[in-house]
This record gives sequence, C-alpha cells and structure tokens, in this order.
Amino acid sequence: MDMKKICFLLAMLLLCGYALEAYSQTSGTLSGSIKNERNAPVGFANVVLLQAADSAFVAGMVADVEGNFTIPSPKAGSYTLRVSALGYSSWLSAPFAVSGPAFSKSFGSIVLTEDTQLLKEVSVQAFRPPIVQHADKMVVNVEGTSLAAGTTAFEVLSKAPGVFIDQEGNIRLNGKGGAQLMLDGKLTYLSAKDLRAILQSMPADNIKDLEIITNPSAKYDAEGTSGIININLKKNSTSGLNGSLYAGYQYNELSGYAAGGNLNIRRGKFSSFATLDMARRPNLRENVISRVFSDPTAEFRFNQTGREEGFRLTPSLRIGGYYDLNAGHSIGAVVNLIAAQEENSFLTRSNLLFGNSDDNLLITSTNNLNSDFSSATINFHYFGKLDTIGTTVSADLDYVKLTNDTDMQFINNHRQFDGGSLIRREILGSENPVIYDIYSAKADLVKPLRGAYKLELGTKVSHVVSDNDLQFFGELDGGRIPDNSRSNHFVYKEDILATYLNISGKINKTWSMQAGLRAEQTFSRGSSLTLAERTSRTYLDLFPSLFLQQHVSDAYQISYQYSRRINRPRYDDLNPFIFFLDPYTLAKGNPNLKPQYTDSFQMVHTFKSSYNISLGYSNTKDYIAEIPEQNNEDTTTLFQKRNIQSFKNLSATFVAPVHVLPAWEMNNVLNVSYQHFNVDINGSPVNNTQLYYLLQSNHTIQLPVRVKMELNAAYQGPMAYGVYKVQPFGWVDVGIKRIFLNEKLEASLNLADIFRSRILKGEFSDSGNINSFDQYRGSQSVRVQIRYRFNKGGKFDMKKQNTNLDELDRANK
Repeated sequence: MDMKKICFLLAMLLLCGYALEAYSQTSGTLSGSIKNERNAPVGFANVVLLQAADSAFVAGMVADVEGNFTIPSPKAGSYTLRVSALGYSSWLSAPFAVSGPAFSKSFGSIVLTEDTQLLKEVSVQAFRPPIVQHADKMVVNVEGTSLAAGTTAFEVLSKAPGVFIDQEGNIRLNGKGGAQLMLDGKLTYLSAKDLRAILQSMPADNIKDLEIITNPSAKYDAEGTSGIININLKKNSTSGLNGSLYAGYQYNELSGYAAGGNLNIRRGKFSSFATLDMARRPNLRENVISRVFSDPTAEFRFNQTGREEGFRLTPSLRIGGYYDLNAGHSIGAVVNLIAAQEENSFLTRSNLLFGNSDDNLLITSTNNLNSDFSSATINFHYFGKLDTIGTTVSADLDYVKLTNDTDMQFINNHRQFDGGSLIRREILGSENPVIYDIYSAKADLVKPLRGAYKLELGTKVSHVVSDNDLQFFGELDGGRIPDNSRSNHFVYKEDILATYLNISGKINKTWSMQAGLRAEQTFSRGSSLTLAERTSRTYLDLFPSLFLQQHVSDAYQISYQYSRRINRPRYDDLNPFIFFLDPYTLAKGNPNLKPQYTDSFQMVHTFKSSYNISLGYSNTKDYIAEIPEQNNEDTTTLFQKRNIQSFKNLSATFVAPVHVLPAWEMNNVLNVSYQHFNVDINGSPVNNTQLYYLLQSNHTIQLPVRVKMELNAAYQGPMAYGVYKVQPFGWVDVGIKRIFLNEKLEASLNLADIFRSRILKGEFSDSGNINSFDQYRGSQSVRVQIRYRFNKGGKFDMKKQNTNLDELDRANK
C-alpha cells in the first residue's frame, strides 16, 4: 500500500474521532429499558415524549428487541413520557423538566403490567404479513409458514420476491446478478456450488425471515452489486429449557428424509443453544443441450440429453452461547459445523450430427461423482453499551475452514449413430481437493449525536487463502495414468482492509437522511504452481451511499437512495486452467478478470405503510458474464467468464397486500425491468436487451379447526442474462399446516411446483452458432413433516448477533 492510500485511511479514522469528540460533549438523551412483571424485556414497545401542559406530541420511537430506548433531549420545557405495548397497560411518567438539549435523564427499568381485561376478553387471530416493505429493505417472513415446513433454505430463497437462481446456482436479484447472501448479518463466503450445498442442508424451519436489501449503506461490505439477501435464523425466546424435534419425508421421483431438533437453555446471565439436523437430500436433474456450429463448408449439430440422480447425506450442528458480563456488556461464541457426503451419477446421451451422415456418432457417457464437503465456522462476538445515551461498540472475530474433496470418473462410449458397434471407449478421472482458510476481524461503534443524529463508524480486515489442486488422469487396465496436460494446482490469496463512516438523522419534520462513505483496499495474488504463472492486483476503492426520506404525510412517504458497490471475481474464476466437463464441453478460468462496479439509484414510494412502488436504475461497468465459445474445427464449446462492457437496468417494483376476507390475506409483488447488456465478442458488438417481469402472489387462508393453508403462485417473463436469452416459466406451490396439543405439535403437507413447470430454458446465438439449454431440477415434490415443541421457563429474548463477512461467497467451485 503506497503512502497516499495509508494517509487517506488514517485521515478518515481521524475524522471519525473528531466527529465523536465534537458531539459527545453537547448531546443529551432520555433513555431507559422496558420490562414486564417477570423481569423479561418487552421488545418493540412504543415510547412517546409529550408536552406536560397539553399532551402534545414531541418525539417518539419504537424500543429495540431488548426493550431499550434512547430519545434525544428536546428544548427546555416540561414533559412526560408514555410507554405502551400490545397486551400491557400504558405507563406514564410524572412531569419532569428539561433544561436544554444537553440535558440527560435515565428512567431506569420501566415495568409494564399485563392488561388482564384485554388478555381475557379479546381473542385476536391475525396474520403476520408475508412481505413487509421498510424504507431500506423488504422483509419476507418465513417463520411459521406451512410452505416452509419440510423444505430447505435454498428452496425458500429461490421463491423470494425478485430472486432468480440460474443453472449454476448463482443468485440474481430483480434481474441483476451479483447478489450476496448473509446468514444472521454475516456474509457466507461460499461458491455457488458450495452455497447450494449449505442451503440445501439447512431446514427452512430454522429461518425467521429474509431481508432483501437492494441498496445497502456504507456499514455493509461493498461486495454485491445487486444488493444483499440476509437470512435471519430463529432466536430463542423462552428461559429455562425449551426446544423442538422434527422428522419429515420428501418424494420427487427420488426419496429423501430429514430429522433433527434444537435445544435452548438460559440460566441467569448465561444462555446457550444447539441445533442438530440430519438429512438425506435427493438430487434430480434433467437437461437437454443443443448446439449448432455454423461453418461455411458444413454445419455440425450437437444434441445431448442427460439425467442426474444422487443423494447428499448432510449432518449439521450449530451451537452457541452468550454471557452477560454486566447490564451493558456481553460476550458470545457460535460454532457452525457441516459435513456432507454426496454421490451422483450423471448419464448423458449425445448425438453428433455432421454434414455427411456416415460420420454421425452416438456417445453415451456416465459421470460418477463422489464428494466429501466440510465447513467449520467459528465466531467470537462482543457487544457493549458505553454510556446511558446509547453509545455501543461491537467486535467480531471469525475463522472459516472449508474443504471439498471431489472425485469424478468419466466413462465415454463412442458408437456409430445407429447404435452399432463400439468404436472407442475412454475412461477419465479427476481428483479435486479444495481448501479455503478465511480469517476476519471487525469492530463497529455507534454514537448518538445532538439533534437526533447518529454516527456509525467501523473497520474490518480479512485474509483469504484458497488452495485448489486439480489432478486429471486416464485409466488403462485398471491403472491410473496422470494427465499433466489437464492437471493444475492453483493458489489464491486475498487481503481486504476496510473502514467506513455513516451519519444518519432527522433533518426536520419532513426530511431524514443517511450518508456514508466506505473505503476498501484490496490486495490479491493468484499463482498457478503447475504453469509457474502469477497474477497480482492492488486497488483502493471508495463506496459512497446516500439515503433521503421525505415524510409527505402520515399516509405517504418517499425514499431516495444511491449506493456504489463492487463484485470481485470468484476465486476459481481466476484459475487459468481448463476444466473437463464432457468430451465436447470445457470450462476455463480467466486470470485477467477485473472487478465489476455498479452505481444504483432508487426511489421508493410507500402508501399507508403497506403499498410500495420502487423505481430504480443501475449501471454496471465491466460486468462479469459467462461467454460460450464454439470451435468449429474440433466441435468443442469452451465456457469462460469475461468482463463485458456494461449492463444497464431500469426497474419498477410494486408491492400490494390485499385483505380479501377476515381469514384470507393476499400479498402481490410485481417487478418489471428493462435489461440492456452491451457485449463485445471477438471484436463484434452484441446488444442483448429484454423487458423482464416477475409476478408473485402469496395467499394465506385460515381454515376451520386450526388449519392454515398457503398458496404461492409466480410467473417470470423472458429475461436477458449476459449473452443468454432465458424463456419464461412459472410455478404453483401449496402448503397446509395443522396444529395440535395446545400448539405443541404441528403437522404439515407441502406440494411444490404442482404442474412441473419450473423449467429453465435459455439460448445464445452468434454468427449462426447456437447454444441452448433446457434444465429441470426436480422441483416438483411432495413433503410431509411433523414437529413437536417443548418448553419449561419464562419469556426472554436472546441476544442478537449481527456480524458481516464477505469473502466466502466468492469461493467458486
């Protein structure tokens, strides 16, 4: 790092320090914590500051999940404080005098008493909205839904509003690639393949909700050009001993099962949890590939049909604990262990059709895959309250160890096209152990400022080492012969230093703002030990963000958003070697890949806190896209990631909940966007444009005898994806859940993709060459599950951990 960049980072940190010093001596707050008669926190209670003379509204807020609140001190005068929460009688303080904005007062623990009359005489059966739009994010509620019962986190994610998962498992959000995934605020550090493995091993019953953040602020890692999807896992909510046990069965032409449970314990200042799951997930894939090679002398066609069957045996264990050092400080640790054994057999039948029919060939192939995957993630967390005005500090240390040892065998039989005698048999194999070591440390400080403003600043450092040793060999008479021409050992190292500053607050009664700046310094080094080639890169980037919210009226608000973000190349996309997929399909890494940068603008209109219209525009430079290159001479197709010139996306999103009947709620989401990819292929410009739309409708119906039914229907229109055109498709899912034994036992039935219509089809054509695919991933299925819950203890709320990791999502496999 040169001296100018070091000076810039130091200056940013000094600026943060001066801002803290300037404001800390002049700001004052009214603070306290809210509890019930059992000394348990009352989260999300309403806190209102009133004029003592006429009870006129002055300020207000909603307490956090632990019942804590902090309100900036108003001008000099006499005031009262009122606290209210559903199921409790309101609490009103005695009048108190405020001397001015520097005045501070702590109300200590405010105890709310239960409204017994309300609790005994009123019975309300309400739906939790499946989708809630906030100023900076969309929240999709998953907990308790019948559609989630028996499914996996991957399936829930694939059905979220605006989410599209391509044939490789990459996540696209609102028609744009580059979405990053987080678990409990922590980025997952996984490749598309390994991310699919993790999510397929995670029961959807463990998920509370999904947060879809299309324009993240500066406090988030800059990685993810189309935004962030945060999966919040369920938190324990009762003291003493509690937990649940479940078992389920799945059929989608193959049979699978899942079983497991969770246990939570809290005694005094210590709370802990453990979740154990065991699943045998079936893997079914059917695909059709068609390629046309246009040659001036002759035309060649390649048609392939394939079916993949297999299973993934996945035990996983997540354990953690938190300890309250005192009223303001806590420490915690979480360990997440996953082991997976996978066996797959992929049978293909390929027709090679030449201009002369006598040369036509039939190739039948059997590709056998055996894989051992393991993941160990360790997090140490600290959270502290430094004063009574709301100043907090948090710190996280993370270590991630990933291993994926994959053995593959390719058996290819070349025959005459009419299925006659065997012409040639080749047996190839590969061993591909991959190891990732990821270290990360971060610290964040939140400081209330005078005038209802808040300052956030933090820093993060991460170190990643990826070791990918690909060994190919041929088989002859039962022995293995190394194939050095296809083997390669690639090591990639990356360091990222980051710091950010974020200021938010209310400008006046109409306007509020949030502005931030993040700086990230990247050092990367990729080395092919086999080829003795090395590529290194060093760059410093700035990522500003700005959010303005206009409170037009109580029924109408507008939010204006801007952010700049980055997508760095996945680690193995930089590996310069060729990977063998089948005799006529190859994949090659690109060490010259550059990061892609996106500037995003969005305007969100919110009506009556329920209806939303979002208008957005984004411009991505050096977009990373997969480009197929067809060779007419040897009839092979090479797939490689390249930087294309740009991707521009103009979008509109509509969220409209409808209360059909007292027992029937409907939520509709429509996303429409105009996509424009500008690509240069072999010196020739290619413009891929498309008007894209995605309509989703979710229905929740409460039936008699405590039966709840959910129906999810969606239709996705044609889409542009890099150089590909993707055809439209839709799907319908239905789930039914019944509760027994005072809500301790629940049984669910889930029918997914009822019409077997979730089929991905796409095509790319260039100068007469055509590459098309048709893929189905066994989405049509039936699942049954039962879950039993047990508990012994009173109400409490676990500490919520919120940490960010970024690098793992680019560990491409």
